[in-house]
Amino acid sequence: MTDRDIGQVGERIEQLLGELAAEAGSTVADRAEDLVHTLLEFYGAGLTTIVSVLREDVAGEVLLERLAGDDHVRGLLVLHDLHPKSTLDRVTEALNEVRPYLGSHSGDVDIVEIDAEGVLRLQLQGTCDGCPSSTVTAKMAIERVVREAAPELTDVVVAGVVPEPTGPGGRPLLPLEAIECPVPVEQA
Repeated sequence: MTDRDIGQVGERIEQLLGELAAEAGSTVADRAEDLVHTLLEFYGAGLTTIVSVLREDVAGEVLLERLAGDDHVRGLLVLHDLHPKSTLDRVTEALNEVRPYLGSHSGDVDIVEIDAEGVLRLQLQGTCDGCPSSTVTAKMAIERVVREAAPELTDVVVAGVVPEPTGPGGRPLLPLEAIECPVPVEQA
């Protein structure tokens, strides 16, 4: 299974359950959904036992960390609340990946909170203030790494992002002349 496939499994399950409901009626769809949940509970119980055994010694804990680095295994561990690192720790590590990019634009990002509903609130600091394309790019980079690290989050809200100006119909306005970003670009 590829990384792309892993991300589409949940969507595919929902699609199949929806098709069953449309074709065979809600009773069959309800039974299929019950089957999916039962299988998830079964596999989750097995994973819980495996993780418990691994955590019993240092070598097992190291192995668990290595396994958690695999996209597929990480997703399973997160799904069953068995990941060796907390959501906050994984989000912090993910943000550290984009900090060099943000720093190149004199910016940074701070974690405000992860609320009870699983919404991560971030505050963008100083990223090319007044330069909408830079802040939108930064927001997209932040959201991408955070969602990969913590797919259990229900939303990522990045405050401090300068919205792109829009015209009629909500379309972004194209500048009539090029606007230079005030932050110098580092030469490679």
